[in-house]
Amino acid sequence: MKAQEEAVYREIQRNAENAITAIETVWDKVYDTDLSLQISRQSLKYAQIRGEAMQALLDENATPYRSNQLADMKLKAAIHYNTLLNTSTGRIAELMIRERNEGRVQLERVLRNNEEAGEKPRALARQLMEFQQKSIKNLQDYL
Repeated sequence: MKAQEEAVYREIQRNAENAITAIETVWDKVYDTDLSLQISRQSLKYAQIRGEAMQALLDENATPYRSNQLADMKLKAAIHYNTLLNTSTGRIAELMIRERNEGRVQLERVLRNNEEAGEKPRALARQLMEFQQKSIKNLQDYL
């Protein structure tokens, strides 16, 4: 496996893990049943994509992404801070949309910097980006 392919797979894995962490962090703050169902479905899809990226890395004896506890704590703290006084459905949706947008930008950057990566990692990255865009569109209904 090329180093560029590893970089793309690791970013996919990292990106999906961040999305799952964000969902788990807001989970107990969501009081809207429809939004709760929406983010539960999203979490399952992120887990599936993360698993595909991790499996591709493991199949090639490459080291998968290992989450950084400091980064996880920073993400969780930001979510808790931004929902300290406002846990409305619209606020939760806004935070989730913001997180999805950041993820898309990071994936686009990694793809641009690793143009020699093969089609499989690029296709999985595009699948994740399309899912993030669809998630954003679905979450906009809750603003």
